[in-house]
Amino acid sequence: METTSDEQMVERALSGDADAFGVIVRRWERRIYALAFGMLGREEDARDATQETFLAAFRNLRGFRGEAKVSSWLHRIAINQCITRQRRARVRAETGLEDEAERDAGVFTIAAHESPARRAEARERTEAVRRAVSALPTELRQVIVMKEFEEMTFQEIAQALELPLSTVKSRLYTALKQLRMRLGTHAAGAGR
Repeated sequence: METTSDEQMVERALSGDADAFGVIVRRWERRIYALAFGMLGREEDARDATQETFLAAFRNLRGFRGEAKVSSWLHRIAINQCITRQRRARVRAETGLEDEAERDAGVFTIAAHESPARRAEARERTEAVRRAVSALPTELRQVIVMKEFEEMTFQEIAQALELPLSTVKSRLYTALKQLRMRLGTHAAGAGR
């Protein structure tokens, strides 16, 4: 079953194969979680958004038309879940404060043999990048997370976001420019 395409697994699931959708979940849950974490910045929120993504996909399996790849369809559902969570958080006026463990968790890892000073510097850089990415407007954050952290192609991002390829490239350029500006400001402030 593991060599069967995602699209074939959807067909099998629709035909009543109880294990087929589980294969899709296993194939994509890490990437969907990484996308959700990149957009939401909190492990608990990312786990919830990932679970909600697969529940929504399962409920709407008959709605999958095959016009895009299953991966693009799942990414689109995940992005919608993240946006919905962000809107709810704004309505509830959550502050978004995170505990120390969540701030230190992330994309970058530090070797155990490094000095405490290097670890502190790396944590500070990681936190600066996380803050800079989180401060981007949603439409820019989506593209930067998908391209730089998820390593999706421009075409995959365009399909997942249902945007023209030129818009995706433009948003990535703008996001990278804003990140360079924000991180340049951080580096200048840290050098004082």
